[in-house]
Parts: sequence; C-alpha cells; structure tokens
Amino acid sequence: MLDYIWAFMIIAGVIFGSFQGAEVINLVAGGAIDSAKEAIELCIVMLGVVGLWNGIMNIAKEAGLITKWTKGINPAISFLFPRIPKEDAVRQDIAMNMIANMLGLGWAATPAGLRAMQGLKRLEEERVSHVNDNKQNSNKKKSKINAASDEMCTLIVLNISSLQLIPVNIIAYRSQYGSADATAVIGPGLVATSVATLVAIIFCRILSKKK
Repeated sequence: MLDYIWAFMIIAGVIFGSFQGAEVINLVAGGAIDSAKEAIELCIVMLGVVGLWNGIMNIAKEAGLITKWTKGINPAISFLFPRIPKEDAVRQDIAMNMIANMLGLGWAATPAGLRAMQGLKRLEEERVSHVNDNKQNSNKKKSKINAASDEMCTLIVLNISSLQLIPVNIIAYRSQYGSADATAVIGPGLVATSVATLVAIIFCRILSKKK
C-alpha cells in the first residue's frame, strides 16, 4: 500500500509541477539534489555513531559487563518472558537488545534482537515438539511453529515502544541539523517512551492471559 501512496504522490507532484512552469521544476530538482546530499551526510554521521556504540557494546560484552547487566534486569526478563528457562542463552540477547534500546541505539539493538528472535523460535520449536510427542499430532506441530509465540510478540512490542533513557540517535540527529540544545529531548523522550512501554507491557500481559 505504501508503494502505491508514494508512487501517487510522486506522479501527482510531477504533474502539478509541470503546470507551474520551469521555475518550479527547477526548484523541485534542486531540492531533490540537496536532500540526497543531506541524506548521505547524515548516513555518514550515523554510521560513526552506530559504529562507536556497537564497539562499546562489544567491549562491554567481552568484559563481562553484559552478563552482570543481564543478571540485574533478570527480574524484568522473568516477568516479561516467564516461560524462558533461567539459564538459556537467549536471555543475554534479550538483555543486550533492551539495553541498546534504553540507550536509544535502535540500529545497535537490531543484531541482538534478531539473535533473540532466533533463540525464541528455537524454544518454541522445542516446546511444540514436546507437546506433539505427547499428543502425537504432526499437523499441530506445523501450525504452531509457523505462528509467533507470546515471547516473540512481546519482544516485538517492546522494541516498538522502546524505553529510552538516553536517546543517542535523536541527539545525533539534532546535533547534525544545528539544534541549539540537542539534549533537550531527553526528558520528554523518557516520559513518552516510559508511558508507551508501560502500555505495551499491560497490553502483552492481558493478551497473554486471554490466550
């Protein structure tokens, strides 16, 4: 649907501009070139930011800090994902994903989130396999594995709400575009993401109990 919307907006803009004369077309073309230049510059800046924080996260992991942080937020993980075994490695991936999101590093949180999803899929397949061994129903195995588990849905919703203590990416964006106070967004961002995360947790728990 978005493809059609964007295609319609582009075509409509070109048609409208053609009726306004060459001056408008020149302005549109100049604006497109300037925007492309700004996009490349912003990508270079964000590449540095993401590379820096990915490096810091890897150093923290090698130094054992991620393991300590995981133990610190284990109660929250146990509450949000009660069916995950306490010693399973997927907990560390979930913890890294949550920590990166709290630091406002959405791009840096993606690799850990993907690993966590793979781990949650593995747990769901093991759980379903155990149920099918008991019930001897191969058709149920196929339908269950093709559906997202409660834990997978919860992780997705938490990534969407994304509690952010320090929105590093947004601060970098504001600095790039000349904000007078790039860090002014920390307070409002914390309030907004806290409310969004609280609503997300309540939503997930309600649906999980109904299921």
